[in-house]
Amino acid sequence: MANKASFTPDEWTKVMESVAVTGMAVTAADPSGLWGMLKEALAGGAALAAAKADPNANELVKAVIAGFETADGRSAAQEALKKRFADAKPGDVVPRALETLRQASAVLDAKAPADAPAFKAWLNSVAAKVAEASSEGGFLGFGGVKVSEAEKATLADIAKALGTTAST
Repeated sequence: MANKASFTPDEWTKVMESVAVTGMAVTAADPSGLWGMLKEALAGGAALAAAKADPNANELVKAVIAGFETADGRSAAQEALKKRFADAKPGDVVPRALETLRQASAVLDAKAPADAPAFKAWLNSVAAKVAEASSEGGFLGFGGVKVSEAEKATLADIAKALGTTAST
C-alpha cells in the first residue's frame, strides 16, 4: 500500500494538488455564479469527508486526506496551487489543472502502481460529484441542466489526463 513515504516531497505535493485541481477544473469549465461555485466547492469537500469515513476507501486516498488535515500538508498544497495559478487568467485554469492531473497520474503510475487505478477512479468520482452539485444554465434555480456540455467535456478531459474513463 502506497502512502506519503512512497513519494518524494514534490511528488506527494503533486498527488495532493491533484485532489484540489480536479474540482477546480470542473468549476472553471462552466462557472455557475457564486451560489453554484459554493455548491460545487462543498461537493468536493463532501467527497473528501465521505472517503475519510468509508472503511473500504483506498489507503492512498485516506493518506492524502490525512495529509490535508495537517498544517504542513495544507500549506504545501496551497503553495503549489498558488505557484501554478499565480498569473492564470480564467481560461488558463482548466488546461493547467489538466496538466497537473497528467503529472500526478505519471507519479502515481510510477510510484504506486497498485493503488493508482483506485486513486484515479476516486478523482473521477470527485469530479463527477462537483459537476452534479449545481445546475447549469438555469435562472434562479429553475431550468438548466445538471451537468453542462462544457462540464461533460471537462470530465472526459480529466479522465483522459488520468488515463481512465469518466465516471458519468
